[in-house]
Amino acid sequence: MSKKVWTAEPIPDQTGRVAVVTGASSGLGLATANALAKNGANVVLALRNKERGERARAEIAAGLPAGDPAGRLRVRLVDLADLDSVRAFADTLRAECRQLDLLVNNAGLMAPPRTLSPQGHEIQFATNHLGHFALTGLLFDLLTGDDPRVVTITSVTHHLGRIHWDDLDGARSYSPTRYYYQSKLANAIFGTELHRRATAAASPVTSVLAHPGYAATALFQADQTGPMKVIGRLGDLARLGQPVARGVLPQLCAATGPDVRGGDYLGPDGPFEIRGAGVRRARPAKAVTDPENGRRLWELSERLTGVAFTIPNAAGA
Repeated sequence: MSKKVWTAEPIPDQTGRVAVVTGASSGLGLATANALAKNGANVVLALRNKERGERARAEIAAGLPAGDPAGRLRVRLVDLADLDSVRAFADTLRAECRQLDLLVNNAGLMAPPRTLSPQGHEIQFATNHLGHFALTGLLFDLLTGDDPRVVTITSVTHHLGRIHWDDLDGARSYSPTRYYYQSKLANAIFGTELHRRATAAASPVTSVLAHPGYAATALFQADQTGPMKVIGRLGDLARLGQPVARGVLPQLCAATGPDVRGGDYLGPDGPFEIRGAGVRRARPAKAVTDPENGRRLWELSERLTGVAFTIPNAAGA
């Protein structure tokens, strides 16, 4: 197979599949939820703000065929920075759903001033990584069916990151961008380690990584310190950013593509993975594929979240 693995059309029929998309109120999350719903999926929009969630639900519903059941779209609240909120969301979902087919770990926070989560963790690491790690662990046994998948969204900037094992929360030295890169590297290590463990357990769950390149979303304007806003503005001036409709392609491919393999890392097919009309398999940073990094981050994440993440084998053990 060539490096190019997918373009926008067609998304395979998703009728009957149940998908959870975090951060689904805008940007890439909204585009992902919209595409899945238009192709028949039952979608849970997992987000922090009810009003924005209802607007997103209404926007998606307006584009569905007449007579399509409104119940296929559900808004459920979760603050991924708060592990208590993650547990409450998981409890609600477990009461409502017997089975999940797809979990898209999409929500993200970029480069705010140093802030701690309710549990005392650096807010980007808490939101982007720990919340998704805990959510995946709490829902993992519901991921059954013919083709269950976990899609974790990282960033091409994970290549610039490192895990600050001795200063995880930036107490000694904090940079908004460095700790954003750390969180995106953690996303990539987690998705790869999940694939490694699922494979060892002969689990049917496919774990895939995707990144959007440089997508022109509101992320560059929200909750940020100066440097990332400047980067966003320069990117806009240079027309580097691609529209959300293209930036979302890698994660839609990861979520629905028939040729996707566990452990794939998918991104735009253009130069430097910044933009592209299609999707290709890319190469993650060496730190991502290092089994020791995977083991260390997994065990650390279990300790920090209190979620003991057990992957049942194919026989259900």
